Amino acid sequence: MESNVRKSSEPVYTLGIISRLSGIPGHTIRQYVDKGLIIPFTTSKKRHIFSEVDLSRLRCIRNMMDTNGLNVAGIKNVFSLIPCWLIRQCAIEDRTACEAFNSPGLPCWEASKKGPNCRNNDCRLCDVYRLPGECQDYKSLVKRFLSE
Repeated sequence: MESNVRKSSEPVYTLGIISRLSGIPGHTIRQYVDKGLIIPFTTSKKRHIFSEVDLSRLRCIRNMMDTNGLNVAGIKNVFSLIPCWLIRQCAIEDRTACEAFNSPGLPCWEASKKGPNCRNNDCRLCDVYRLPGECQDYKSLVKRFLSE
C-alpha cells in the first residue's frame, strides 16, 4: 500500500487539501482530530495543518473502517495496543509510572502523564505515532514486539 519511504512530518496541507487527497470529508477529519486519532499541527490562528504522516494515517483509518468494519472507538483501541514502551525501550519502573502503559484504550500520544522517555517529545515525530501510517497488521506487530 504505502512505500517504506519515511513519510515527512512537516505540516504542508490545509484541511481542504488533506480532505481532497484522502477522500475523507473535512468534518470527518475534524472528528478524528477531536477523538485523538490524528494530531495535526495548529497555527497561531488555530487552523490545522497536516503532514504526509497524517495523510497516511487518514488513509489507514479509512481502510480499517472500510475493510475491517471498525468505528472510531475500535480504531482508537487498536492504536492503544501498539506497545510504545517496547518501541521506545522504556525501563520497567518508567512503564509503571506512565499513563499510556496503564490505561487500556488510550494511545500513548493521548496520555497526559508520560514516562521520562516521552515526556518532552513531540508525539507527531515519534515512531509510535508514525506506525499507523504504514497501516500494518497490528496483531502481528504486537506479537513481534512481545516475542523480542
